Amino acid sequence: MSVDVVTFGCRLNAYESEVIGRQAAAAGLADVVVINTCAVTAEAERQACQAIRRLKRERPQARIVVTGCAAQTSPHRYAAMPEVDRVIGNDDKMRPDAWSAARGALARAADFGIKGHEKIAVGDIMSVRQTAPHLIEGLPGRARAYVQVQNGCDHRCTFCIIPYGRGNSRSVPMGEVVAQVRQLAANRYREVVLTGVDLASYGADLPGTPRLGTLVRQILKHVADLPRLRLSSLDCIEIDDDLVDAFALEPRLMPHLHLSLQAGDDLILKRMKRRHRRADAIALCDRLRRLRPGMVFGADVIAGFPTETEDMFRRSLALVDECALAHLHVFPFSPRPGTPAARMPAVAREVVKERAGRLRRHGEAALHRHLEGEVGAVRSVLAESPNSGRSEDFTAVRFDRAVAPGSILAALVLGHDGRRLIAASQGENGA
Repeated sequence: MSVDVVTFGCRLNAYESEVIGRQAAAAGLADVVVINTCAVTAEAERQACQAIRRLKRERPQARIVVTGCAAQTSPHRYAAMPEVDRVIGNDDKMRPDAWSAARGALARAADFGIKGHEKIAVGDIMSVRQTAPHLIEGLPGRARAYVQVQNGCDHRCTFCIIPYGRGNSRSVPMGEVVAQVRQLAANRYREVVLTGVDLASYGADLPGTPRLGTLVRQILKHVADLPRLRLSSLDCIEIDDDLVDAFALEPRLMPHLHLSLQAGDDLILKRMKRRHRRADAIALCDRLRRLRPGMVFGADVIAGFPTETEDMFRRSLALVDECALAHLHVFPFSPRPGTPAARMPAVAREVVKERAGRLRRHGEAALHRHLEGEVGAVRSVLAESPNSGRSEDFTAVRFDRAVAPGSILAALVLGHDGRRLIAASQGENGA
């Protein structure tokens, strides 16, 4: 049987899972399920553990290997699970030799048995200084492809455990990124998404310290047959002038940004150890909208951060309107062991849940306003399936008839269902 990879978490994990599956199969592993975990919230870890137990019940003969951020930060937790046969670190999972070693370890375990601590193959993530390029041909069954250009994070937000799962920031050289994008375009992917843990910090560790805007310009210059380039989530304070100019001047750079805002109150942002303030977020959104009319923003926002009062929370609600956010990703605060925020005075859990619910409803209302404003427009839509896709500003679209997945279509927006646009295809637009 083949190697199956179950992915939790971010787009970067989805990209890495494709590399993992390929390398594990090349190492000769078979009838193995790899769980690529996320550590952003306690809920993400709970879901991973639940999936491990379910998979072992469904496939008792399969060997289960756990990797990803949660495996890096809590290896002993997963090694203690009787269902788990191997725990591989977050940098190790991207190296072919780690999967060759896993094959040998699983064979020895089958013959002689193995104790929990012997299952662990997790290195020191903080000692990793480079991110090697991993050339993939795309993600099967997906209309868009992801390219990892950066990994890790040098910042230490008080609520975040991810730097301890990913290590410090490191970038893939520009030439390697351009080569990967060129290959994906040759494989007829019409949209490529650049992804990383702290994407806007791209290049700080490279010779000459190029910025993300420089990388975007180089891709669009040297891969002329790529119709659409998109960026994944990034930190608003690190957006450089070259990137702003690219949004203003490059129609192939999609008019959508998902920002890591986290809160709308300056004191909470300070206690989070964020590097931006409320005014910075508003100013960035205003600036980009002036330069690129039709620019649409999404954001991550945490509800119920320690010490958050009702007035502080209302400023987060108001930020949704002041930045005109259309796509909101709400996180109820989840204390991560070992982080400073976990030791701060907590907001009662029922209050956290209530605020998260209010913030989600506020986001739904903002999305509804955005959808209403699109009715009657003609939008360029990348078809992800026979009946759905995404517009240039990442709004979900449902077609009124079957279309060809992977095509870019001009679509007339007829209405919406509260979550996505309903549109009639007017055929390929060649963009």
